[in-house]
Amino acid sequence: MKGFLNFVREQGVIGLAVGFLLGGAVSKVVSALVTDIVNPILSVVLGAADGLKDAALEIGEVRILYGDFLSVLIDFVIIALVVYYGVKVLGLEKLDKKKEKK
Repeated sequence: MKGFLNFVREQGVIGLAVGFLLGGAVSKVVSALVTDIVNPILSVVLGAADGLKDAALEIGEVRILYGDFLSVLIDFVIIALVVYYGVKVLGLEKLDKKKEKK
């Protein structure tokens, strides 16, 4: 059992498991924040009355659909910031045991 616990701590399995669980939960919260609050505000600012996901730039007969990409990018940035600062504030990086140099 001791060997197994050392393996788990040395390989970062605890941090991976915590990150996986928190990442799923945080992702849902951030998606709701972006979809329900940030996107409508950006839609008004950018003049996309139908919503940010439908925002497009038309050049001749070509439509460049930038709204959905912008929405996903905002989602990613917020999730990355929440996870980064969450790990720092909670001190989760200290859970993993550093390998001893031989």
